[in-house]
Amino acid sequence: MRRKSAIAAVFSLGAASLIGITTGGPAGATTPPVAMTADDLPTWQTNGVVWALAQADGVVYAGGTFSAVRPPGAAAGTGDQPALNFQAFNAATGAPTSCKLSFTVGSGTATVRALAVSPDKSTLYAGGTFGAVNGVPSSNLAAINLADCTVKTTFKVSVSSQVRTIVPTADTVYFGGNFSSVAGVVRQHFAAVSTTGALKPWTANADKAGKAMVLSPDGTKMVLGGDFVTLNGANSHALAVVNATTGANVKTYPGFISPTSTVQALASDGTSFFTGNEGTGGGVFDGRIALNFSDLNQHWRDTCLGATQALDVYKGVLYSSSHAHDCSSMGQFPQADARHHLLAESVDTPTPLLGWFPNTDDGPAGTEQIGPRAMTTATSGSTDYMWVGGEFTRIASNGNRLQQGLVRFANTPDTRTPTVPQQVTAAKVSGGVKVSWQASTDLDDGTLTYKVYRDGIQVGSFTGVSRFWSLPVFSFTDTHTEPGTTYSYQVTAVDAAGNTSAKSAAASVTTAGTPTSATLTAPATADSYVNAAAASSNYGSDQQLAVRGSSAYNAYLRFALPAAPSGMVLKSAQLTVRSSSDVNAASTDPLSVQPVTGAWTETGVTWANKPALGPAIGTLPAPSAQQTDYSAPLTASALAGHLGADYDLALTSTGTDSAWFWSKDAPGTSGHPQLTLVFGQP
Repeated sequence: MRRKSAIAAVFSLGAASLIGITTGGPAGATTPPVAMTADDLPTWQTNGVVWALAQADGVVYAGGTFSAVRPPGAAAGTGDQPALNFQAFNAATGAPTSCKLSFTVGSGTATVRALAVSPDKSTLYAGGTFGAVNGVPSSNLAAINLADCTVKTTFKVSVSSQVRTIVPTADTVYFGGNFSSVAGVVRQHFAAVSTTGALKPWTANADKAGKAMVLSPDGTKMVLGGDFVTLNGANSHALAVVNATTGANVKTYPGFISPTSTVQALASDGTSFFTGNEGTGGGVFDGRIALNFSDLNQHWRDTCLGATQALDVYKGVLYSSSHAHDCSSMGQFPQADARHHLLAESVDTPTPLLGWFPNTDDGPAGTEQIGPRAMTTATSGSTDYMWVGGEFTRIASNGNRLQQGLVRFANTPDTRTPTVPQQVTAAKVSGGVKVSWQASTDLDDGTLTYKVYRDGIQVGSFTGVSRFWSLPVFSFTDTHTEPGTTYSYQVTAVDAAGNTSAKSAAASVTTAGTPTSATLTAPATADSYVNAAAASSNYGSDQQLAVRGSSAYNAYLRFALPAAPSGMVLKSAQLTVRSSSDVNAASTDPLSVQPVTGAWTETGVTWANKPALGPAIGTLPAPSAQQTDYSAPLTASALAGHLGADYDLALTSTGTDSAWFWSKDAPGTSGHPQLTLVFGQP
């Protein structure tokens, strides 16, 4: 019996339980049309619920029910800075800015439930339950000068109860909420004032709370959402469209939304508007609806269960905050105990759910335990950041990391690896070996590329689609096998940004027949490096090996070469090393592989007593990336006379850029230096 690996293999691909297959390599940071990664970024936290978010010029404004903010990942009460229901943050860094305001009320609990920035980005409008802002009397609706973060005292209006939603234009501030009057005049749950706070004649009276508003692109129609059953006396449960000048009904929706459900959020992409819905009891509708601005009719509807609280449209994708737990009615994930709080779907169709699945927890006891409550996307420089606020306290998709009230994501390449492929098997079949594995998951890449390795050498790649609830079994048949040979197969998963999982557990199989060739590997049995700047220092126990020409480092490796299998000779040899995760690991300089002709020991070699070297027998390409395997083909004849004995190699450089590799003492079971020797018939 013997081991064999064909470096240039011919194989055929197949799949069982396959959702989708594409060919070709990764094309971007995430799987299109998703453009936000699922990698949560360090963000300051609040000590309570964030109900509202708005943004302008690289600053994100957060309002809610909280009294302090604290550093990213810090436990409650650690590093607190006072912030009474409002704080501004740098969109790019996640850190608080100097803009903070105190929203207070004489009795009860003050809270900020709505934030919106004026079209010219000069004014921030805030709504909620409060009687003063920084001590300036303000009755549930206030205007803030963004230039200096002060209350705009020229904006004066009295609203009888809580404000839940705001839409400002150049000359009008529309708002909705729980109120029944504005400036002492009856206005039931929706109203409009001028930019100085003067009540406008616009009237759209609802019988119950107004919670969401969005203006049509042409500015002529206002979409209203909330708990209401009637709007201006007409039956139009939870959703209506009115004239933006008068408030008169333009389109009503009797029976359109379940009587046990309400509209909690509205968003627009300029062509369509989208509803986010919440239901209570049986027969509820918790999902999202897309409607056309052109005819105000439904374009699509998704029926996931788990109330939707917030929406945000970014580059053709509708992102939503909810506590979705069952999307089986639309062919997606089934009922689950674990809620999925952040989802993405195309603005054109709700299925399939797109590959973007970051997640939070529900939130602490004493809250509604809904999770996220607000979303906005801000731009800083050339990067866009999606901010999410709510009552959550942890990031479930990142090891339950502590993070309360706020989290953010970016449109930069993601950095987290897919999960390791599982259940890898290898079996003899007619014409070769069939290797199968269960698909991996990745939080922001629904399409992953799998690299298949045979005896440590990549022999192919395969691309397939998976979701956390649907992990198909992929397979391929290797048709370039040799008789009487034992092969070991492993698989890695690679996302669109090139992040690569660790190799899977190995699956071995022995083909029938008498062997004609064999591939054997030899791990390093000793290694060290020497440093010209520390001529008497030994690094034999170090977990890394260093190589550089100027201010030189040389690395030394010893291998116990196997004897040639009976009737075979050495055909080829290859040295493989893996660059480390050190920030300086990558190098722009190729390295020489030279035989060591002098004596050395792992624990005794130093620059002062370094051994003599022979002429180069191979070249390692410049190791330009961290955590990557690099191989150097070697002159086989140089090793042939040493089979069955120890053989020593050195890595040297004439360049100025250092390279760092994992040594044999590095943690883990892979990535250590090794030789691969291929034997065949004479």
